[in-house]
Amino acid sequence: MSSAWTLLSLLLLHLSDLGAASAPRHNVVMVIFDDLRPVLGAYGDPLASTPHLDAFARGGHVFTRAYSQQALCAPSRNSLLTGRRPDTLHLYDFYSYWRTFVGNFTTLPQYFKQHGYHTYSCGKVFHPGLSSNNSDDYPLSWSAPAFRPRTEQYMNSPVCPDREGVLRKNLICPVHLQTQPYKTLPDIESVAEALRFVESRKSGSDSPFFLALGFHKPHINFRFPRQFLQRFPLQKFFNYTEDSLKPADMPAVAWNPYTDVRARDDFKHSNISFPYGPISRQQAAQIRQAYYASVAYVDDLFGKLLAGLDLQRTVVLVLGDHGWSLGEHAEWAKYSNFEVALRVPLIIRTPEFPVSQAKNHTAITELLDVFPTLVDLAGLPPLPSCTDAAAVTCGEGKSLYPQLEGLGLDEVPDYVALSQYPRPGMLPTKHPNSDKPKLRNIKIMGYSLRTDLYRYTLWVRFHALNFSRDWHDIYGEELYDHRLDAGEELNLVPLPEFDDVRQRLRRRLIQAVDPALLSHSSQHFEE
Repeated sequence: MSSAWTLLSLLLLHLSDLGAASAPRHNVVMVIFDDLRPVLGAYGDPLASTPHLDAFARGGHVFTRAYSQQALCAPSRNSLLTGRRPDTLHLYDFYSYWRTFVGNFTTLPQYFKQHGYHTYSCGKVFHPGLSSNNSDDYPLSWSAPAFRPRTEQYMNSPVCPDREGVLRKNLICPVHLQTQPYKTLPDIESVAEALRFVESRKSGSDSPFFLALGFHKPHINFRFPRQFLQRFPLQKFFNYTEDSLKPADMPAVAWNPYTDVRARDDFKHSNISFPYGPISRQQAAQIRQAYYASVAYVDDLFGKLLAGLDLQRTVVLVLGDHGWSLGEHAEWAKYSNFEVALRVPLIIRTPEFPVSQAKNHTAITELLDVFPTLVDLAGLPPLPSCTDAAAVTCGEGKSLYPQLEGLGLDEVPDYVALSQYPRPGMLPTKHPNSDKPKLRNIKIMGYSLRTDLYRYTLWVRFHALNFSRDWHDIYGEELYDHRLDAGEELNLVPLPEFDDVRQRLRRRLIQAVDPALLSHSSQHFEE
């Protein structure tokens, strides 16, 4: 009797395996928005006009505390797409390609390609240029050459007409499409190509596809069809934040002087004091208005993309590569370790977990988690965790699949996000540019740990020649309690009653960055 049951069990298992093997695999679409902080209705922003992203979120899983590993495009994207931290890739600027500089690491699209997916890139997915080998990492990551919109070449050209009709390189640039090169804009082209690709895969194709679509907006300049500006009355943006000056206890090394904003034609003659400003209230409101209008523009395009997808057969993941300051701490742009520069939207919708199971997840997550999560959602062999930094195929993040399954992991308080930002010196500078220092100029690295309750940031000596750091050579230290100070306005480091918390978080940060160092020398990191 026992042997009969054994044979029956083996037969059922075999039939189950056959069924799993013959079941069609889900397509996967990953959408990346450039410089998008969570200014979405789905994240509770009352000023947002994002009906398509909000509707998508209502049927998906919204991760409310997701963080980028560095608030700069190329390092953030290479970290996301390789599943490894900037320190592992040794990329903090735009000027090195990980495969030749550090190791031939497998990317997220490459992993899907190796497992039978047709992979395709539209728009800005990898950062263009040296950091992706001037090829968007084709042919290793993609089954066909990446699509780059032809109007992309005009992104930093004088195409913004002023009141006299002179074309300028403006920061704020609402336009009529008829006046623009080829009468269109890059993101419009990218969505059209993505929809063409999706349609082409509906017939005569046995393999599933992995499509990555990268929107350029709301990255500056804020160039968008003029009608989106009408949704946002300017008066709503004057009291967005009360910050007009740098907080007194913010270390100078933490400040980013928003050099790219200052360089635009509509701002460079405004006599904005360097490095701390401030920008006038009028200009501040106009920047915020234009940022929100840019988000509304790409939300509208996202709606067009979504209408062309079969959501019953497609996993869709939406994220921002990092945030963008809108006057908090009197700062603008990215280039920092603050919450507003690092926190991003992260939304997942999958046929495996129906709309009825949609929910918000409050546990701390990182963009590093995207690679292993999509692998699990596609039913591919799990991505190994990196135990050897030289391993070709592994990841440094965690899969969010257990949270999507509803295993109660949202309540685990030990998840943290680790981010970092480099500086060429203690003070903000134009030359070298302290917002975007090249590797050879980096002298300081700021490491930031986001826990359930706190953000702790430590700025230490960094040696660019061998990528080492000196934890004893400190240039700045910050501690913010998010229970009382979500805006990170009050640095608690000078207050003696927070010494125990500060030292505990310092040890935890060093453990996260240099685990072997702290295990051997823990006594040296006490004060």
